[in-house]
Amino acid sequence: MKRQLILDDGTVFVGEGFGANEETIGEVVFNTSMTGYQEIISDPSYCGQLVTMTYPLVGNYGINRDDFESIIPAIKGFIVKEVADFPSNWRNESTLDELLKVKGIPGISEIDTRKLTRIIRQHGAMKGIICSAELEPQAMLEKLHDAPLRTDQVMQVSTKTAYASPGRGYRVVLMDFGMKHGILRELNKRDCDVIVVPYDTSAEEIRRLQPDGIMLSNGPGDPKDVPEAIETIKDLIGEIPLFGICLGHQLFALACGGDSFKMKFGHRGGNHPVKELKTGKVALTSQNHGYAVDEKSLAGSRIQVTHMAINDGTVEGLKHLDFPAFTVQYHPEASPGPEDSNYLFDDFLQLMKEEKRKELQHA
Repeated sequence: MKRQLILDDGTVFVGEGFGANEETIGEVVFNTSMTGYQEIISDPSYCGQLVTMTYPLVGNYGINRDDFESIIPAIKGFIVKEVADFPSNWRNESTLDELLKVKGIPGISEIDTRKLTRIIRQHGAMKGIICSAELEPQAMLEKLHDAPLRTDQVMQVSTKTAYASPGRGYRVVLMDFGMKHGILRELNKRDCDVIVVPYDTSAEEIRRLQPDGIMLSNGPGDPKDVPEAIETIKDLIGEIPLFGICLGHQLFALACGGDSFKMKFGHRGGNHPVKELKTGKVALTSQNHGYAVDEKSLAGSRIQVTHMAINDGTVEGLKHLDFPAFTVQYHPEASPGPEDSNYLFDDFLQLMKEEKRKELQHA
């Protein structure tokens, strides 16, 4: 089953099809992780994207029941050099090909992913289409040019109704902008009483839930496409302890008067070095984002940059100087990736504990 990947600039790659036999259009990006393809496929932050894996062999340890980051993957397509037909692992339950067929996600293999990655690095992320190799490339290129990319990704992947993940510890309202289950797992591991709410939940609705803390989740797309969330966060800053991850980090910055910008090709992988400015300590982090906070836009604000990316100097962490609120651009829950930054969830619990103590002192 021959398929082709056609980029917005007219470049054509012809390879072998696997997964669902469907045509798909999305933004072509690349991920440098060597493992974790199951978590990547099921990460809601990839909504609307065609993900290229730079590691040449994918699918070699199969698919298992435990490593999903969402129930319904939102990824539009999967691009690899070689896909393993006969995976070997004690947890393996099905092949990558079988998973993509069940979830309706088309894949293409046997193409030069190094060349594709170089194109993206040089020209930036761009639109692409995966389709049958029997179709005329020029006609499909025109179809690609005429197809606008959606900007409502957060609405697509956020929960439609609030639900609880009970615990006996601190109550955390988790605003779901495209939440990875790894975040929920880390909060549950610490016995938090978590209530997951839709992305457009108002500040008043959140107050009625009487949370001890608010978690702003990761998610797909441009933070400026979620103005209702920015207003909610702006209304709650200083009132309830807050921790933001990835898109939540960007939304926090916008709520505090900062700005964000689209990166050329983003950060997607499991080995991105990040420096904590206070200690000088460098941690390897898992990342997946195509937008970043503009550091210059924070000048004169009460927001302090706490972490920076070693590779390109972009903002990786923030904290409010007056209120109990901090955020990171990377993923402390990993899934997949190194767990160097897992302690940030403990810092969040400590922040809620300190605020509780202050409340008792003033009572």
